[in-house]
Amino acid sequence: MQRIRLRYTKRGRLRFTSHRDFQRAFERALRRAEVPMAYSAGFTPHPKVSYANAAPTGTGSEAEYLEIALTEARDPEELRVLLDESLPAGLDITDAVEARASGLAERLEASVWELRLDGVAAADAERAAAAFLARETVEVQRRTKNGLRTFDARGAVARLEAFEGPADRPGVSACAILRLVVRHLTPAVRPDDVLSGLRATADLAPPVPAAVTRLAQGLLDEESGTVTDPLAPDREAVMAAPPTAAGLTATAPEGSA
Repeated sequence: MQRIRLRYTKRGRLRFTSHRDFQRAFERALRRAEVPMAYSAGFTPHPKVSYANAAPTGTGSEAEYLEIALTEARDPEELRVLLDESLPAGLDITDAVEARASGLAERLEASVWELRLDGVAAADAERAAAAFLARETVEVQRRTKNGLRTFDARGAVARLEAFEGPADRPGVSACAILRLVVRHLTPAVRPDDVLSGLRATADLAPPVPAAVTRLAQGLLDEESGTVTDPLAPDREAVMAAPPTAAGLTATAPEGSA
């Protein structure tokens, strides 16, 4: 069995695709590309696909990740191209690597988010970000299936910056961009939770809903507040491993020496 880790995007109108919709589209792409998938056991076998920390419906993303298990070895780049051609534009497979290091999910420690705030001046966004960061805790509320839940949005935010964005849309006279790094904690803090915190601490209320895009997710460097590529350890392990006769690296069980 070979395991391949993939990075994919949700762009344009496809940002409104739910995770369940993407799962269906991806499984159809696997069949079209004739990928030799491994299947689970039991009465209803399904392809072995592991999804990691999917973005909320309605948000764009440049950095979604999943892992697939194969019964036959394939070249990761060739597989990426085949799957990308089998998916609709906007759901794009942008990277592929053979899984050679520890679990992928454990490397997704934080996300980099970008929020476009049309109708908000950059100076107002900067003041709101400073007020938010100055607080030790910022309590926000979110409605869940178990009712209204109160939690701290401040502790998850490792970095928050505001700057002027392009006012290039009809009827928009100002635009601010928020760039934030959010740790993946429990309960999960989402970009809309940070916006609720900015409203509570600095009365920042965009006149139209923010356009939200995940730019990256991976390991968090606490000193710099940056997020590193979660597939880098796999690439490094593949480069260090001896090639097989077929030109592919030999896959060892996860956790083996």
